[in-house]
Amino acid sequence: MLRKILLAGVTASAFVAATAITVAQAPDNTSQEATMQSGNPLLANWEGPFDGVPAFDKVTPELFGPAFEKGIAERQAEVDAIAANKAAANFENTIAAMERAGRTLDRVENVFGVMTSNMNSDAYQALDAEWSPKLAAAADKINFNEALFKRVEAVYGKRSKLAPDRQRLVKRYYDGFVRRGAKLSAENKEKMAAINQELASLFTEFGNKVLADENTWTVLASKKDLAGLPDSVIASAKAAADQRGLKGKWAIVNTRSSVAPFLAFSDRRDLREKVWRAFVNRGDNGDANDTNAAITRIVKLRAERAKLLGYPTHADWRMSDTMAKSPAKAMDLMMRVWKPAVARVHEEVADMQTIAGKEGAGITIEPWDYRYYAEKVRKAKYDLDEAEIKPYFELNNMINAAFWAAEQLYGMTFVEITGTVPVWEPGVRVWEVKNKATGNHIGVFYGDYFARAGKRSGAWMTSYRIYETFDGNKTPLVSNNNNFVKGAPGEPVLISLDDAETLFHEFGHALHYLSVHVAYPTQNFVPRDFVEYPSQVNEHWVLTREVLDKFARHYKTGEAMPQALVDKIKASEKFNQGFATVEYLAAAIVDMNLHTMPDGTVDPDAYEREDLERLDMPKEIVLRHRLPQFLHLFSSDAYSAGYYSYLWSEVMDADTWKAFEEAGSAYDKPTAERFQKWILATGDSIDQAEAFRQFRGRDPDVNALLEVRGFPTEGASGGAGGSAQQQ
Repeated sequence: MLRKILLAGVTASAFVAATAITVAQAPDNTSQEATMQSGNPLLANWEGPFDGVPAFDKVTPELFGPAFEKGIAERQAEVDAIAANKAAANFENTIAAMERAGRTLDRVENVFGVMTSNMNSDAYQALDAEWSPKLAAAADKINFNEALFKRVEAVYGKRSKLAPDRQRLVKRYYDGFVRRGAKLSAENKEKMAAINQELASLFTEFGNKVLADENTWTVLASKKDLAGLPDSVIASAKAAADQRGLKGKWAIVNTRSSVAPFLAFSDRRDLREKVWRAFVNRGDNGDANDTNAAITRIVKLRAERAKLLGYPTHADWRMSDTMAKSPAKAMDLMMRVWKPAVARVHEEVADMQTIAGKEGAGITIEPWDYRYYAEKVRKAKYDLDEAEIKPYFELNNMINAAFWAAEQLYGMTFVEITGTVPVWEPGVRVWEVKNKATGNHIGVFYGDYFARAGKRSGAWMTSYRIYETFDGNKTPLVSNNNNFVKGAPGEPVLISLDDAETLFHEFGHALHYLSVHVAYPTQNFVPRDFVEYPSQVNEHWVLTREVLDKFARHYKTGEAMPQALVDKIKASEKFNQGFATVEYLAAAIVDMNLHTMPDGTVDPDAYEREDLERLDMPKEIVLRHRLPQFLHLFSSDAYSAGYYSYLWSEVMDADTWKAFEEAGSAYDKPTAERFQKWILATGDSIDQAEAFRQFRGRDPDVNALLEVRGFPTEGASGGAGGSAQQQ
């Protein structure tokens, strides 16, 4: 399959996940050759149940070098055979043949992505550093194959005679070749190849430096440093310290899942500032892990590449195959939300300052105070404390809640099979997914829920195998990967409401890929600004009464969350939306502005500061991801000029939830069946705007988003970004 080359223009490992690597010496070729001669499990077809599963128990770093060599050579031979075919080009001997090409390499890269995202040891970092530019060069060799492109072009010219899904697939291939430089001169192809290989190395350098800074921590040396912290946060900090050999102390690890609750509850303002500064300065400390030089070069190379390809800017190139189509349309939507969001922040800060004044704190609200005083405002306005909610959100219960909701909505059941198939780390759990009505196998779902050294931060979904029918029915293998912090041994893991929504969000991605029902593998993948839509919709089921009654039970008493507490949560749903919107949206706007610079010449720190000044960014908030640690943007091309996509998707998400509300139930079967049929199952086999219209009966309305966030609504809207005719 050539999907990784043609769809997104990213390096192979980055397509699977935002991996982190460093430059190191390549493994010894003699040992690689010996490994090849003895047989390499990475090169074998996946065996076992469920159409075969990855042999994670047999994976070791030294296997990958020879596996990459063999996989690249095999794919290139397959592609060369397609290009050299003397028969007239048609769908079967060109496009379908390309869908089959590279299956061995595809399997190797998928497993490699798992290891570099979840088990990123020095050995894997060295491998990734060596192979990222080589994989980029191998991809360019296919992109620049003139004979191959001529065959694709010939099929493209005759596509009107094909079935609609085949027409769309042919167009995807043709556009992918053009966007990756197939029409360039020989000289410019050489320049393009050099840019792509240098970018591949820079992406991995950036990711590894951020990972290194996240593998640091702030030590809490005495009990007085714990003032204000709930028991669950203290237990997590104690476990983190014990893991690092800091006996008798506590540690706040430099990741969001550890930092955010500390900032929300710690009474120690000096420590809040210390923890906050360490977190927001990841990658920006002028040391060996500083990423500013890498960012400068990445942005410059992206601008040069866009110019080679005939686009005004990198953003124009990246967005040419999205729903929004152009930077202007994405910016229009963002700015329509920005102004009311900033206005709300000023209201939120005024409320905080009032409480600080009443307490005699004698301070002006700073960024390290925002979460802390937001909790106080929440308590004062709604008699609601985050610490009051967490005892009802035990991790295992919420995992089961996500499964239960999927069963009610889509007829999927999840049967745990942990221990029967190989995993990459002992704590990974596995479920078989079945159709409740028929008992038929749907796919396999892996869950890797806890933070550890070598695992990248954040939360994500990965697909190891995708659905297809054209070359033998294959069922999907998918995973969710989170970074929850373990408590003390034997203690339950309690998560926040935000964490529960993140859990459901990533599970929404998994449900999407478990539901896609298309003929061709490439059509599993949708535009970046559509892919977040199903996952954001899935967050809504966390607070449905049915889920709360069955699964939000107090970890000590077993009692369901009382209605009085639910009412307080519901009443506060629009609380702090100014902060949530501005910290995200400012990052998305900075991303878009950065990548609409035609020459790409930038000093990252100065640019970030000046762009936020132009935006009139509230001083009490910092970007959700500052440029020096913005993995979405600089560990691959995947989300560059694309961080806006969460907001674009949220317009459709909010309008979709409104459809369930209009139906009178969050579990309304006809609405769920229509959503699965048109949104989850269709993949890229049809136009996404048309898919939404088939589901909703009209284009999406931005007012649904404004209502959800509690902002003033507009007049009659033409949809996301001002027009829903963008695809």
